[in-house]
Amino acid sequence: MITEIVSQRQWEKFVQEGVLDASRLHARISESWELCQRAGVNPYLEKASHILEPDLFAKRKQDSGDLLDVALPYVDKLYASIRGSGSIVLLIDPDGYVLALYGDDEARHFAKTINFVEGVKWTEEEVGTNAIGTALRTGEAIALTGTEHFSIVSHNWTCSAAPIYDEKGRMLGVLDISGPAAKAHPHTLGAVVSTAYVIEQEWRMREQQNRLELMQFAYDSLSLSQLVLICDRNDIIVAASPQIRRRDAFCTGKEAADLLKENDYTERTRIPIYSMYGNRLLGFCLSLSEAPRKPVFACEKTSSLQFAGVAGKSRRFQLMLQEAEQVAKTESNVHIAGESGTGKEVIARALHESSLRHAGPFVAVNCGAIAPDLMESELFGYVDGAFTGARRNGRKGRLEQANGGTLFLDEIGEIPPAMQVALLRVLQEREVVPVGSDKAVSLDIRVITATHRDLRQMVRDGVFREDLFYRLYVFPLYIPPLRERREDIPELIRHFCEKAAWDVEFPSAMIERLASYEWPGNIRQLFNVLERIRIRAGGGVPDQTHLIIPEEIEFAPVINTESSPVVGLTYREEIERQEIMQALHKTGGNVKLAGRLLHIPRSTLYRKLKKYGL
Repeated sequence: MITEIVSQRQWEKFVQEGVLDASRLHARISESWELCQRAGVNPYLEKASHILEPDLFAKRKQDSGDLLDVALPYVDKLYASIRGSGSIVLLIDPDGYVLALYGDDEARHFAKTINFVEGVKWTEEEVGTNAIGTALRTGEAIALTGTEHFSIVSHNWTCSAAPIYDEKGRMLGVLDISGPAAKAHPHTLGAVVSTAYVIEQEWRMREQQNRLELMQFAYDSLSLSQLVLICDRNDIIVAASPQIRRRDAFCTGKEAADLLKENDYTERTRIPIYSMYGNRLLGFCLSLSEAPRKPVFACEKTSSLQFAGVAGKSRRFQLMLQEAEQVAKTESNVHIAGESGTGKEVIARALHESSLRHAGPFVAVNCGAIAPDLMESELFGYVDGAFTGARRNGRKGRLEQANGGTLFLDEIGEIPPAMQVALLRVLQEREVVPVGSDKAVSLDIRVITATHRDLRQMVRDGVFREDLFYRLYVFPLYIPPLRERREDIPELIRHFCEKAAWDVEFPSAMIERLASYEWPGNIRQLFNVLERIRIRAGGGVPDQTHLIIPEEIEFAPVINTESSPVVGLTYREEIERQEIMQALHKTGGNVKLAGRLLHIPRSTLYRKLKKYGL
């Protein structure tokens, strides 16, 4: 065939001269050829050399026991469908070792001539570009025939390979059909991908069964008086004793190591848990001990930052606090952005208290609460007789009141254009002239601003001066909304209870329910709801009957179950996309129920919805 001749010429030109005509090769193939050449792979290799000794191969098969247990029945069915074709079916582990090989005697003999046998390592580094090795490296299904392979060891072969993933997206291995190049068939890759997908579904069902059995073990075994975790084989928490759940209501689904680090626990003992059906390892029972805890409700410190709030565990909020700590000791102006109710003034006070100006005044001004015609006298002050109704001895403006300290201008976006010009001049000259006076007062202040609006967009729209923006927007801080730091809600609830002298333990079910809402009003709105609960509970222990959520807080995203096809999807992705659409259709667009149908976590489903444009 002409394509075969062209391909042979391309291969020879590349291995002999290093010349690659990428326009005539699949991108993955040309990419792999170049990688193999740089790695020093021998293009004239005639047979593989890295084969495990029997004892090491037996150990590797034992380590891959779960994959073999799940996949081999489907590998056997796939082989039955191609028996007599001269091809072999292989199951490979994530390191590239062939765990199982099914084939007729003639096909096995053909494979053995190049050491394509059980226990061989069949990666790009070992034998050059090949479907198995390239699928392992890229995580994508691929088919290669003849001289598309880098080394001549595979030039007489056609190979179709697809990776197998678990529910967390981790690669479990690769499934492959290989046979004589002369018998290449365009539908082979589709059969391999479909079988790999079925294996993945079986793996997920098995994991779900394991998790249910673990949950039953947890139900029977968790002590009310001990700190105990039940984890799966990957050390993901499946269940926890009540004391642990009270401290961290969202501990399930976390890695055990993360929980231990966040809560100062120490692992005392670890006992393996085996299935009653087949003696499979299900997970572990961890017994923990607790280090003495520091109080969380007083002024918390992130190193040198004096933060009078709850630092929590949220990674995004912790990063923001670290940035605040870095800028606190400087004299730079800071702009704090964030939705209403996120605690912008608390952060501004933390910056002041942690700065070299902490002994000076902290003056907070809500620019949105001052009438435009009063703003000049409020900020700049005035002298006696400046206007009708002025105080006899005049009055210092907020700018002068902040001398030697920090001025916090909240809702800076509400300042009218005329005042923006005046404020810009004050910041440039570092002096203020009170209304009715002709004498300037020197200023030594640091300015912190905040707004819930997009200040950059206001500049683009021409409603906020660009020169003033750059004066104020020296070091921006962004406070994430509460919906993006849900893991902090349990500590915020405890913080509220402490401040309100409400000595109760919130039930875990209520904490989880409170954490499921969107909270458009953020921490302020959460505290308002908690105050209502406290009143309705009469200061006692609350229950679900005391929980009344305002209508505007409840929010469910609308999912489009009919969308245009996404261009460039692989076989596997298209199958997965169709299955997700069917699940969403069956559940009326309910993501939580769709995730249950598909046996995947809701967070994973949201990620896939975005990926597939649903």
